[in-house]
Amino acid sequence: MKGIVFTEFFEMVEDVHGYQMVDQLIMDNELSSKGIYTTIGTYDHKEMVTLVVDLSKKTKTPVPNLLNAFGQYIFGTFEKGYPMFFEASANAFDFLESIEAYIHVEVKKLYPDAQLPKFKTTRLSDTRLEMIYYSDRSMADFALGLIEKTFEHYEEKATITREDLTENGSEVKFLIQKV
Repeated sequence: MKGIVFTEFFEMVEDVHGYQMVDQLIMDNELSSKGIYTTIGTYDHKEMVTLVVDLSKKTKTPVPNLLNAFGQYIFGTFEKGYPMFFEASANAFDFLESIEAYIHVEVKKLYPDAQLPKFKTTRLSDTRLEMIYYSDRSMADFALGLIEKTFEHYEEKATITREDLTENGSEVKFLIQKV
């Protein structure tokens, strides 16, 4: 997992819970990185799982809620750092459909070792999009937060229905209906 995910996670934790919580998370967990991350480094995703689970225990916030909030938080980082991705799309559906064929291709050019989730999108109508998430990391709640912020970015509204296609959450279908 790219280091930017870790550094942004700690930024979110600090913004919401203060630096002491960041320090506690690092000190209370055995992390092979010792909690030292660079944005361009690559780290074991299990460290993120450890950090999120511990934050969940410490804050009594369910893991899915934390991952969703983190997805929404990091969207702002992507929006500021990579405006060209957003400018290339006229609306939320166009943007979501571009993730696999455009955005992830460009990310891989910058970070060849990035292990990205996969998305399959099917436009069902002008107002309905099916999006299937595939990842062994089972972070669909993080993806959902990003999807929700995508609609805010394009000033559109949608309802999103989630269906887990596997027991472990490695495949999730999002049915998105513009309203």
